[in-house]
Amino acid sequence: MTEIERNVTHARAARGAKLDEVREQLNAQVEKLVTGEDWKRALTFAAKFRSRSVNNSWLIFAQHQAMWEAGRVPDPMPTYVAGFRQWEQLGRHVEKGQRGYAILAPVTGKFASPNPSDPMSWRKLAQKEQPRSGEVVRLRMIGAKVAYVFDISQTTGPDAPLPPKPQLLEGEAPAGLREGLIHQIEETGFTFMPVPHEGMIHGANGVTKFDDRQVAVRTNMDDAAQVKTLMHELAHVKMHGPDQSEARQHRGIGEVEAESVALMVGAAHGMDTSTYTIPYVSGWAMAADGKNPIQIVQATAERVRKVAVDILNQLDTVQISDGIPPGLTRPEQEQIVARMRERRTIERRQSTHSTSRRPARAASPAQPIRRLP
Repeated sequence: MTEIERNVTHARAARGAKLDEVREQLNAQVEKLVTGEDWKRALTFAAKFRSRSVNNSWLIFAQHQAMWEAGRVPDPMPTYVAGFRQWEQLGRHVEKGQRGYAILAPVTGKFASPNPSDPMSWRKLAQKEQPRSGEVVRLRMIGAKVAYVFDISQTTGPDAPLPPKPQLLEGEAPAGLREGLIHQIEETGFTFMPVPHEGMIHGANGVTKFDDRQVAVRTNMDDAAQVKTLMHELAHVKMHGPDQSEARQHRGIGEVEAESVALMVGAAHGMDTSTYTIPYVSGWAMAADGKNPIQIVQATAERVRKVAVDILNQLDTVQISDGIPPGLTRPEQEQIVARMRERRTIERRQSTHSTSRRPARAASPAQPIRRLP
């Protein structure tokens, strides 16, 4: 083995060891999520950094807390985080001696296909290889590496402009949020039905009927409570339909997911999250037989984040910062938004097509409903 080969091997081993170290740190954070209150706090924080994966938001939180306890940063909570070069793009510079927060960054590869709808037709392009004529090229995640970000308090430079914050009165929801949520419910082909009291929906705050494609919410609650219920039911619509068997296979996790989506959407609008009810993590995470509870918690949290971000991106409301410094747009975020728009367009077309071809359905004697505890 040549000297160059030995150096490359050593560098790869070092990167692998660092990656393992970061993953162990992440697992340690997840293991601390024992109760519903722990879960609520973790997701409330993740809502402030919703532009990043839940795993990375938890890594940022843990490392920032350690830096604060060591007196290296002035505040216990991070605000804006970005990479070394990204801060330089904004005219700010990381202070000498500051340590970055290790996060997991995707390693992507280019894949090409002459028929994108066929999963078996995709092939990975070698470095500098060009696609063939007529092929579609997409980036896909093929691994992970360790990257580093810094909080704004670890940098110096011109002040970052602060985005507007929602100003809420007790019992009131943010302006436009109720209408935006109802619009999203109706966009999926469901009908929104306000009802005067809980007696009409079996004592619940809200219900989702998939057979009737109907969402009902009682109106004898204050505005904020009604909007919270709308968020919960919209999450059911997006996550727990009859055709989404994977999401429905573990009893109880569906309610955790719906309430968690509502919590993140509410937190992104500055709403009080203390009233949200999440059962013990140690209970629902153990419900999936034969699966690692840590992996269940991570997968559930990331699924919740993605649905919450999807809802938030379609709302024309004032929302708190998502952790990206003002003036900085991450290229991958632009790609994500573009893919989401493309997916929604396809889904709307498919929904219109299936509705036009759907035969008349006989009335069923009993229809399952989802209740908000």
